[in-house]
Amino acid sequence: MAFDFDAAVGAPFRMQPGLRRAAAGCPQLTPLAPGSRHQREKLAVLSAFWPQALLAVPGFDATPALAALVRHAAIEHPDAWGWNGESAEARRLGTAVHGDGRIEQTAPGRFGLGDEVARCLHGLPPAWRLAGLLSLAFAEDFVVVDGRDAALPWLAVALPSHWAPEQKVGRHFGEIRAPVADSEWLRGDGESLMRLISGGERWERFVWNVTDQPRLHAHPARVDARRWQHTAVADAWWRTERQTFIPVPEATQAVLTIHVEVQRLAEAIDTSERAAALHAAVVSMSDAELDFRGLSPVRDPLLAWLAARR
Repeated sequence: MAFDFDAAVGAPFRMQPGLRRAAAGCPQLTPLAPGSRHQREKLAVLSAFWPQALLAVPGFDATPALAALVRHAAIEHPDAWGWNGESAEARRLGTAVHGDGRIEQTAPGRFGLGDEVARCLHGLPPAWRLAGLLSLAFAEDFVVVDGRDAALPWLAVALPSHWAPEQKVGRHFGEIRAPVADSEWLRGDGESLMRLISGGERWERFVWNVTDQPRLHAHPARVDARRWQHTAVADAWWRTERQTFIPVPEATQAVLTIHVEVQRLAEAIDTSERAAALHAAVVSMSDAELDFRGLSPVRDPLLAWLAARR
């Protein structure tokens, strides 16, 4: 997993940027194998619920950000992604999207009936087919961050972590994953942060949570609103994100990449040191932080479970 536990889990817990420079040569994208878990869930979402995953502010031109993203993908993973300036090809999926939105099956599919990816893309508006192919070729979700006002004018998010992308498009970056009350750290210093991520360097950060369900797709409309009613802490799941920023300096923007992973909590918290670190982090959370993460109902049982593993 790409998640760095030691860098991410600490006390006192604070919902702050936690940015660090990405190591030289460290990939920011993760190619998907045909039929992989991430791909199957993304196919389901983009086939049935794409208007809640592919979103843009009316009139926003995503061309510079998309161009930067497809170039980056082709340079970083030439075996998985091809780009000639007009057409993009997901080489492991045998599917291409041309500049006019036309879809081409370039090789036989390697799972299911063989044309799952192409059929999914045909169901999208032509303007969204390149973003759809990127979403199915890589594990990451993508968000354009405008460095001028820290707004989110464009999203391709099929695997949200208990937040609704359609409610975040056009809003401030600080509201994507944090309660408004806890976002003042970003609003107060947002200008310098935006200059940082839209400059020439590449940055990463990590996000984590303990959750009651194992699916990668955790849109609030498709998870049980009665969180923790059917899941004991011993059966809980460890949900993590590695977020990176691909700068688009010519447009004063950045592409935020979000790589979600989910594994059983007992497998992730597999040492006494990790149990102690997570215990200290949860103890230090404010009521607002616990409520936002859905942990208020299980705070005490979770702390007891962690204390027994220290």
